[in-house]
Amino acid sequence: MEYLTTVELSERWNITSRRIGVLCAEGRIEGAIKKGKTWLIPSDAIKPADGRYKKKSEK
Repeated sequence: MEYLTTVELSERWNITSRRIGVLCAEGRIEGAIKKGKTWLIPSDAIKPADGRYKKKSEK
């Protein structure tokens, strides 16, 4: 299995590496493991939905 770092994944998902680290710490990215100070994320990981914002309902 191939792993990516937060920096590599941030370029792919177009979000900051800091945000990816937070998602890993919260357990929202399945299969992510911490090796020392570095998060290793499976290359086939799925980007979780952004829970900070709610969808606007259409009227």
